[in-house]
Amino acid sequence: MTEYDYDLFVIGAGSGGVRASRFSAKYGARVAVAENGPWGGTCVNVGCVPKKLFVYGAHFSEEFSDASGFGWTVGDQHFDWPRLRDNKTREIERLNGIYIDTLKKAGVDLIEATATITGPNTVQAGGKEYNARYILISTGGKPHVPEFPGYEFAITSNEAFYLEEFPRRVLVVGGGYIAVEFAGIFQGLGASTTLAYRGPLFLRGFDIGVREFIRAEIAKKHIDLRFNHDVKKIGKNANGSFNVEFMSGDTIETDLVMYATGRVPNTKDLGIKSVNIETKPNGAIVVNDRYETSVPGIFAIGDVTDRIQLTPVALAEAMCLAKNLFDNGNSTLDYADIPTAVFCQPNIGTVGYSEDEASQKYENLEIYESRFKAMKHTLSGRDEQTFMKLIVDANTDKVVGVHMVGPDAGEIMQGIGIAMKCGATKADFDNTIGIHPTSAEEFVSMREVRQ
Repeated sequence: MTEYDYDLFVIGAGSGGVRASRFSAKYGARVAVAENGPWGGTCVNVGCVPKKLFVYGAHFSEEFSDASGFGWTVGDQHFDWPRLRDNKTREIERLNGIYIDTLKKAGVDLIEATATITGPNTVQAGGKEYNARYILISTGGKPHVPEFPGYEFAITSNEAFYLEEFPRRVLVVGGGYIAVEFAGIFQGLGASTTLAYRGPLFLRGFDIGVREFIRAEIAKKHIDLRFNHDVKKIGKNANGSFNVEFMSGDTIETDLVMYATGRVPNTKDLGIKSVNIETKPNGAIVVNDRYETSVPGIFAIGDVTDRIQLTPVALAEAMCLAKNLFDNGNSTLDYADIPTAVFCQPNIGTVGYSEDEASQKYENLEIYESRFKAMKHTLSGRDEQTFMKLIVDANTDKVVGVHMVGPDAGEIMQGIGIAMKCGATKADFDNTIGIHPTSAEEFVSMREVRQ
């Protein structure tokens, strides 16, 4: 029997890699994890965590304004970008330390180096070669900026968290949730912000009602929305600003251009070609429902597989894998009805099918919608609306899609996600007593089918 250095060698210490390492070690495996960047991966360092901290910061400009309706007089306000940036960085560094301590306490060996697969059971890292019974790839993804004249002047979300100076004018390019979120962050923190997207409407893949509603709400925030606008070139001016020309011939001058036009799997220098690991055209690693690649003994989870790019999904995949490999498990992950949120302003929360998806799957749908002003804004005077939507399979009464735009939508949708997993029907929603006065109670109060 071959004696391996490790039972599991993990490449990448993001959310999925850390979880897989820790629980595999808990189940008795000898585990090493290699990481060539900050511990915790995208989510902790340049993703979910710092982004939401910035979203919190961006909300205060509206909170100061809203306070007047509730009797408060707020004095002069001044935003200190270095203070927010550096406070965020300290929190991220604290989390980095927690990840390291957690792995060490679990008995996982930490290797701070780039790891390259050199064979079906061998990995080279830090000038040494290790052999392992199993290899796990959990290297995540990274922002992608297409090449065009002047593309080198654009930054991505990675750099946005560490800007030396806060810009006066910002152009965000993209139509996904990262672009929409950062447009709200920049605008809320005081930058004059333009969001440009090459398509007719952003957030493709989300429910059309949500997309149209959030377009109207974001426009109220004075973000300059430019749809059907594709960047042709970026030029740098003598004063340090940038001149951006669109394919349409329109131009704008801005102090910062941030591209959020998609992410690509992070497989550079990984050595996957040397062992003939199958990949998709975009470089994503192909896996089966047990996360096995085309090479026996090599597995992959998380964003590098480009299934569903969400931190909780990577965590769940890691748990399945660890149990299956080292705890006699035989589990697979159910990817249906995964709740998610977009932390734009106002927030989006969603679970289940969009109306378009549901219409292709079910013969007879009932759609319930509600638009209203949240109680807070009856005194704040802010012209912000909340949107809620239930999609029901009329033949079974089962709720197959739930969508919301409004404050705390993500928090509310977590509970709805549990109900969906339990197979809740519209009757179950109707028979649930609401919590009053909350926005969430509207989900159990909608009775009129949309005509």
